[in-house]
Amino acid sequence: MDAIDRKILATLQAEGRIPVIDLAERVGLSPTPCARRIAKLEQDGTIRGYGARLDQSALGYPLTVFVFVELEGHARKTLSTFETAVARFDEVVECHLMTGTRDVLMKVVARDLAAFDRFLEESLLQVPGIRATRTSFSLRQMIGRETLPVG
Repeated sequence: MDAIDRKILATLQAEGRIPVIDLAERVGLSPTPCARRIAKLEQDGTIRGYGARLDQSALGYPLTVFVFVELEGHARKTLSTFETAVARFDEVVECHLMTGTRDVLMKVVARDLAAFDRFLEESLLQVPGIRATRTSFSLRQMIGRETLPVG
């Protein structure tokens, strides 16, 4: 990956709908080589897809909750069962396997406290293999980069 690829990636992260002709001009290429580079970045998996960035509050999910999960064990089957179950919950927007005393960190969105309580009791705590959970409510997002560093 060279400097031009990095410029392409930075521009596409900021303006995913930019026409190739305009992107090519910005990065100093003609449209055909620019399109070839984009296709290569897509084929090698660097560009995983394209989509719109949505505002969770505007969609009715103003509450962000971080849930730390301690599992009963770390066997492959336990992790697989947990991951499969959690993947079905629309409220879970991120889920990370962690090091340290907390095995899993999840980012959960909810309409309000009552909706989060229902999710916790009726969905998450019904998943087998959970030993304990701890929750932290986000008061506000201080930094929220929607782009990755490409330099």
